[in-house]
Parts: sequence; C-alpha cells; structure tokens
Amino acid sequence: MGKFSPCAAASLLLLLLLVLILVSSSEPAASAFSVPARRYGSIFSFGDSYADTGNGPVVFSWYSLVNPVMRPPYGSTFFGRPTGRNCNGRLAIDFIAESLGLPLVPPVLAHNGTFRRGANFAVGGATALDASFFHHGEAPGASKFPLNTSLGVQLQWFESLKPSLCGTTQECKEFFGGRSLFFVGAFGVNDYLLSLGGKSVQQVRSLVPEVIRTISMAVERLITHGATSLVVPGVIPVGCAPPVLVTFADADPAGYDPRTGCLKAINELAAHHNSLLQEAIDELRAKHPDVKLIYTDFFSPVMEMVTSPGKFGFEDVLTLCCGGPGRYNYNKTVFCGDPGAITCKDPSARLFWDGVHLTEAAYRYIAAGWLSTMNSPLGGTGKDATKGFPC
Repeated sequence: MGKFSPCAAASLLLLLLLVLILVSSSEPAASAFSVPARRYGSIFSFGDSYADTGNGPVVFSWYSLVNPVMRPPYGSTFFGRPTGRNCNGRLAIDFIAESLGLPLVPPVLAHNGTFRRGANFAVGGATALDASFFHHGEAPGASKFPLNTSLGVQLQWFESLKPSLCGTTQECKEFFGGRSLFFVGAFGVNDYLLSLGGKSVQQVRSLVPEVIRTISMAVERLITHGATSLVVPGVIPVGCAPPVLVTFADADPAGYDPRTGCLKAINELAAHHNSLLQEAIDELRAKHPDVKLIYTDFFSPVMEMVTSPGKFGFEDVLTLCCGGPGRYNYNKTVFCGDPGAITCKDPSARLFWDGVHLTEAAYRYIAAGWLSTMNSPLGGTGKDATKGFPC
C-alpha cells in the first residue's frame, strides 16, 4: 500500500471527524458535552435565580423572609437535598463547571472555603438595575421587591473578594485573564416582571436599553479587573413561564401564540432584550478585540422545547412540575415546598420546575448548547474558522 500524501491524510482525518460528528449528533443532547479548547481554572458567576447556587437563602434571611427553596423536593433529583437552587437538581452553570472539570461554583455568601476555583455572586430575584429604581418612583406602580442584590451590588461583592484572590495588578491580570471564565447573567427577567406590575408591556419595553447599558457597563468593569473571557446569556421566553401566563393573562385570544400558548407581547419583549444585548456585545468586541465575549442563547432552546417537547422527552411543557393547585399547577399562595404543594412524578419530563425556573433536564440541554457556542472557533473572537487548512 502506498504512502498517504499530507493532503490525503488531512482529508481522511476530516472525514473521520465528520463521521464522529454524525454519530454524536444521533445521541441525546445531554451527552454532547465537551470541554472548550481553552482550559479554565475558575468560574465567576453573576446573575439571578437561573444561576444562584445558594446565595438566595442567605439574603432572604437578612430580611426575615421565607425562602421555600431550602425545603424538599428542591434538589431531590441530583443532590438528594435542598441546596438553595431554584431547581430539582443542577443549573446550567453547574453543568458548565462539571464539563470544565471544576467544582460546582460555590455561593459567595454561603461558603466558608477558598474561592480560588471560582465564586458565585448570583441571587434569586436579582435585577440588573439597582433596587432604588423600583423604590423611588423611577418605575411608578412597579412591585417594590425589597432585596438589593442587583448586578451592581454583586460587582461590589466581587471587588471585596478580589484582594483575597490576587494582590498586584499583574497578579490579577494573570489570575482573571489567564484562566478565569466569567458569566454575566442572565439579567433582565426580574427587572421586566417587577415593572409589569404597574406598567404595560409597551411601557416596559422602553426600559430595555437601560437594562442593556447596565449589563454592558458591568462587562466593561470586569474587563478593567482583568477578565478576558466572558459569557453573557440572553433571557428566556418569559411569556411561556406558567406564573406569567397566569398573572398577565390576556383576555384577547390573539395575545397568545397559537403554536405554543405563550404570551406573544411578553416574548417579544424578551426577544427585543436579546437583540439589543447582542448589539451591545458586538460593540464591546470592537472596543476590546483581545477579550473573548460570548453571547449564549437562552431563548431559542427553551422555545424549541416548548414547540417540540417530544424531541426532549418532555410532556405538558407549560405546567409546573412542583407548585400548587391551579392553572398550570401555579398558585399564588401555595408554592413548591409548601404544605399542599403538588410535585410531578418525573421531573425529567417537564420543562418548568417551580415557576419561571426550569428543571435540571432543561438546564442540561441548554448547557450543552452553550458549551457548543463556547467551543466554536468563532466564539466571540471574530476569527475565520476556515483559515489555516493546508489542503
């Protein structure tokens, strides 16, 4: 048998890679995790309940508020106990950490150990805008959520922790820029839902640019601290969430998407947020060409689960797995973990867990998509992935 030429060998390698891709694509999305080419040694995460790994119960206790996430059946699918997550198991950030070979990102307010491998500043209920926006008349009629755990507050917590992680500017540059991965969000859902308490969807739409500016400024602030790899998720299609469907029910049937049963106007608000967020990230990429900024899609995968539930093994996607008696298993006075709450037999067959929050099964699929984006050669760098092949 003759020897392979370099080009023939390269062609064979590409063919084998294509075969592997085709084989792996026939597997469930849950098995599609792969480690990004760049190895990270730590994760720093900011956000709301979609990323909170245990800060929420601490913050709620500061205000003597009841937080049911520390009761069963929270955490029952994976941890076997409540952990402070608004989920039956792991969140997207947990699957990301596992795929990188890192420990689950510890909540900064509920962890007594080291944060050299990362820290989670996310808090359930957190807003992008400071709480004063909702308290002092800037959003008249909006709900006055009492907790001030906004993105700006979380950044202050990060800056307070920073001296324990690195001392000099050079040390911080090496620590945060060398092998640290930052997640900023998702932010925005709570800003909009709080505002919808007293304003129309169209009025709340005018708030989106300010939310985006706040997120963009936070990203730049982290870059000044040395961050060079940042992931910025969009928001979910909030108009599909059971509490939103009940609370903001539309008397006009035309207000619902006939394919999904979701509220069109509120989903359009979420899509508008995501569109402006992507534009802001593009501007930041142009301003900071040496920084890897990655937008990850939260909207499309959830919409795909709603429109094609069988593809993911889901059923009854708009009904909560854990909630109270009522439409979509949502009850304004009986929450998951309360006496009298209802829990489905198989959380892996549901999309929504306890409200606007998703099940571990849903987060698994979402995380797989995010990892695929992070693995992309284009992943926020603007480089042409086709260059460099000799044949």
